[in-house]
Amino acid sequence: MNNKFTFEVCANSVESCVAAMHGGAQRVELCAAIPEGGTTPSIGEITIGRRLCPQLKFHVIIRPRGGDFVYSSVEKEIMLADIAAARKAGIDGVVIGALTADGELDLPFIREVMQECRGIGTTFHRAFDRCTHPGQALEQLIALDFDRVLTSGQQPTAEAGIPLIKRLVEQSAGRISIMPGCGVNEGNIRRIAMETGATEFHFSAREQKHSQMPLGNPAVMMGSANVDESVRLVTTERRVRTTIEALRGL
Repeated sequence: MNNKFTFEVCANSVESCVAAMHGGAQRVELCAAIPEGGTTPSIGEITIGRRLCPQLKFHVIIRPRGGDFVYSSVEKEIMLADIAAARKAGIDGVVIGALTADGELDLPFIREVMQECRGIGTTFHRAFDRCTHPGQALEQLIALDFDRVLTSGQQPTAEAGIPLIKRLVEQSAGRISIMPGCGVNEGNIRRIAMETGATEFHFSAREQKHSQMPLGNPAVMMGSANVDESVRLVTTERRVRTTIEALRGL
C-alpha cells in the first residue's frame, strides 16, 4: 500500500487492537463504551493492548463519560490523572476534547492537557463536530500544536461531511492532519479520500461475534432492553484489510 495513507482503527477491546495490527493498520484508538461515543478504557486494557501490539502506534481516548464535552472541575482532574496513568502504561498518544457551554474550545483546560501530553501524539476528537465555529477552532488547535483532528465534517457520517472536511483540509495546508471518521468503511473510503484530499482515516471495521453461551436467561438484561446481548461487535482483520485495500492505486 502507498505510504501516503495512515489508517487508524477505533478499537473497542484488546481483541480489536490485535485484529487491527494483523489487518495492516498503523495506529489504534482504544476506547471503552463505543455506543456512548467512546470513554477511557481501563488501565488493564491499555497495558495488555500495548504489550500485545508493539508495532502499532497506540493511542487511547481520554473521556470520563458519555454525553457532552463540557466537563466539571472533578472530571478534568480525572482526565489529567488518566493521561498520567496511560503514559506510564506506554501509550504513544491521547485522543481528547473539551468545549465550553457556547460550543467553543475550552482553551484553559486544553492548554493544561497539552502540558501533560508533551512528547506524545495528540488528536482532538469529534468534540470538534460540536464546535460553533469549526474554522476558528481549527486555527486554535493548530496554535495549540495538536497533531490531528478527528471529524465527520459536523455531519452524522464522514461521507455526508465531505464538503466541510474538504474545506478543513484546504484550510489546514499541511499544518495539522484532518482525519475523517464515523461511518468510514470499505465502500466509501475511496470516495472520501478522493473528494477531500485527506490522508489519514479512522474506522472501526467491526463485525458481529456471537456469544459462546448456548443458553441464557432472556428475562434478565445487563443493560438496555433494546440491545441484543448475545452478539457483540469486534474489529476483524478481514475488514481492516479490505478497507485499506480500497485505496490501492491512489
